[in-house]
Amino acid sequence: MTVPLNAATAAYNNASQLISQVSQASSPGSDLLAQHALQPDFAKMLSQTVQGVVDTGKTSDAMAMNMVNGKADVVDMVTALSQTEIAIESMVTVRDRVISAYEEIMRMPI
Repeated sequence: MTVPLNAATAAYNNASQLISQVSQASSPGSDLLAQHALQPDFAKMLSQTVQGVVDTGKTSDAMAMNMVNGKADVVDMVTALSQTEIAIESMVTVRDRVISAYEEIMRMPI
């Protein structure tokens, strides 16, 4: 069973909102809310990471086209392709772990 990344992100955001609401109800002036406001938003961090992978892929594509046109070195192209491959593998690993954590949370008894 696979869970879409959007569902995992939505579940995280819902849990974050619930925690925030509980914190506000228990102690409205606590420092916990101030610390939460300073932390980066998971959805924003996720979109920035995905955009970084897309940008790396575009750079790799441009390098490949430059090599085909004789404007780039083979070593530079291979390096760009390797960076893209590493970025994609990292993104897939993070996605798999997020989905695994989401599925584990869903299996928890209430």
